[in-house]
Amino acid sequence: MATITIRTDPAVDEALEALTSGDKTRSEAVREAILLAYRQQRHERLRAEAEALHDDPEDAAASRRLAEDMESIRAW
Repeated sequence: MATITIRTDPAVDEALEALTSGDKTRSEAVREAILLAYRQQRHERLRAEAEALHDDPEDAAASRRLAEDMESIRAW
């Protein structure tokens, strides 16, 4: 596990104080914040990818063909 040293400003100090007002350590708060930022970035990237596919006429046509193929082999 790596160790990270950061310089904080007053806004970060205030946020860190609020996040550690309970039982949480500064390290736990920072780890959670990094993971949250990573998840948000990944979510935004996947959303952009999904929007690009949605707007792609070739992909939409392939999806319709697949749905038609699946309908033809449906059991019920």
